[in-house]
Amino acid sequence: MFESLFSHGKIGTMETKNRVVFTAMGNALANSDGTISERDIQFYAARAKGGVGLIITECMVVDERGKGNTRQMCVFDDKFIPGLRALADEVHKYGTKIVAQIYHPGRQGISAINGNEPMAAPSEVECKVVHQPVRAMSTEEVEEMVKKFVDAAVRIKKAGFDGVEVHGAHGYLINQFLSPYTNKRTDKYGGSFENRMRFLEEIVVGIREKCGKDFPLLVRLTVDEFLEKVGLPNEGLHLEDGVKISKRLEELGVDALDISCGIYETMNVSWEPASYEQGWKIYLAETIKKAVDIPVIGVSVIRDPEFADRMIREGKIDFAGSARQHFADPEWANKAMEGRVNEIRKCISCLYCMETLIGADITGMTCQCSINIQSGREWELNQFKENGEGRIVAIIGAGPAGLEAARILAKRKFRPVIFERTDKIGGQLNLASKPPKKEKINWLIDYYKSQIEKENIEVRFNAMPTVDELKALNPYAVFVAQGSEPIVPKTIPGIGSENVFTAEDILAEKVYISGKKVAVVGSGMTGLETAHYLAEKGNEVSLFEMLDEIGPGLFFQNLIDVLGHLQAYDVKLNPNHKLVAINGNEVVFENTKTQGKVVYNFDYVVLSLGRTPNKNLVEEIKSSFEKVFILGDAEKAGKIRNAVEAGFLAAYNL
Repeated sequence: MFESLFSHGKIGTMETKNRVVFTAMGNALANSDGTISERDIQFYAARAKGGVGLIITECMVVDERGKGNTRQMCVFDDKFIPGLRALADEVHKYGTKIVAQIYHPGRQGISAINGNEPMAAPSEVECKVVHQPVRAMSTEEVEEMVKKFVDAAVRIKKAGFDGVEVHGAHGYLINQFLSPYTNKRTDKYGGSFENRMRFLEEIVVGIREKCGKDFPLLVRLTVDEFLEKVGLPNEGLHLEDGVKISKRLEELGVDALDISCGIYETMNVSWEPASYEQGWKIYLAETIKKAVDIPVIGVSVIRDPEFADRMIREGKIDFAGSARQHFADPEWANKAMEGRVNEIRKCISCLYCMETLIGADITGMTCQCSINIQSGREWELNQFKENGEGRIVAIIGAGPAGLEAARILAKRKFRPVIFERTDKIGGQLNLASKPPKKEKINWLIDYYKSQIEKENIEVRFNAMPTVDELKALNPYAVFVAQGSEPIVPKTIPGIGSENVFTAEDILAEKVYISGKKVAVVGSGMTGLETAHYLAEKGNEVSLFEMLDEIGPGLFFQNLIDVLGHLQAYDVKLNPNHKLVAINGNEVVFENTKTQGKVVYNFDYVVLSLGRTPNKNLVEEIKSSFEKVFILGDAEKAGKIRNAVEAGFLAAYNL
């Protein structure tokens, strides 16, 4: 299977067993002093065990005033070498190569975790995302920073790593020197192309001198900053600049280029939301590959082994890189190699990993995955006691909570029996996949279908069991995962009118609306995506939210993405509007700022006001069985992660 993908690769003197690369991603697993934790070792070991040919670690800190978060691997002192060596040794057990990525965040760092000092950068150009104080480095400080990068690479080599990757992408310090958008210097490190290249050049040359030509040296590069996406078409780096930088790096003896794009201001092209299709930016790596003779690692929402194999076979890239896919399924490579493609748990690009990583310093959590609860917890969630002895566990509901519970129970040798009131699995996932550009949700449904088949799990469709029917099974435990229902406030006059529907009615295609004026009330993600769905069907859509901002509480990357789609359809956004009455086509709102009444005319009203747990039979079941667990939305309406985690942990701990 996939001969190109699983052919041997070569980067400098390093040979890899295949061309599958787990590219760098932060995980917030390191110890608070920057040393490698056992959690980190088990995290990377799982990907090595899963068959990847090359692991590139999260970006390691080269300067103690250059941290991205408080639990990040550090390499600015010799004291970090023993932990790094333990990590490299563990990964090598599985025939996988490991390269350490080194970086400084520059203006994209957070002052509060770097001594409350302004962040060092080429120039005083504040990042429009993190909004931290910034100061321009002196010429001497830049020269000293070069030495810090070089010294870090020396430590990496001493620790037994197979190579080092210098992080010149995603708007961090090196990228800031390369880009005229962030580099306004007038000394030898600013101005001309040659001067803007100098910082990176000196790092590359210094590493070569100290580590030798036999130590593989990679550079991760943003070859296009895509600043036109934020209204700055003539600013920053464009692909032609990326080609020029890449050619110069080849001349300097760099062994491979790891091609990416974007900076924090254009973050969605670096860490893509669900709307970005697999392969959308592979042309960037392909363009660089045509310009240089050294190997090129390409990333581009790669999820399918067949796609990765074809990109290599067609000569567009030399290595297929992904971070999130191997986060979602560490066994991706093994499953692909063994022909078990249908068992791959494909990343759905929901960005929960980014949301939890960015919030890690506040929440104290690690980076988490919506669909793989073990990710980042490999060190503790790895003991599947196979003590089920064929005992039956009844599961009510085949949504993500019930399906994940069934999967884990089957692994533990229980006999799960799922009751599903409809004729298909997936629950709310079937609705979540309906809005435009949300097709990736279907990948999760497909994964669970494969698990049901693999584990021979019994599913009884069109079945809502009575307590007596459950008793007839004599179950060891009952898992109630019957989901939630849309909130429809009965206190609002006219809420039951014939022209009023819920978002679920629309997405379940119980009603079809086209060419009409439609009000969508509620701007959570379901409301936003339902508005997008309706707008695509040719409706004139207005979105209403009672709070001050559209999309309250939503992760900003997803919000920016969906708002961009709504803007393309000219959807009207109305914050500070509370629905108070519906009288035929007249829809009455209260302006929550002025308390004045506002009347609009619409053909239809669609409610997206949240969901409430489905409590049907819950109390009766609780009183009839000893072991009862309420899971997912049946307990509290939440995200996919909440449902999958509830199912996993209930089954894991039973």
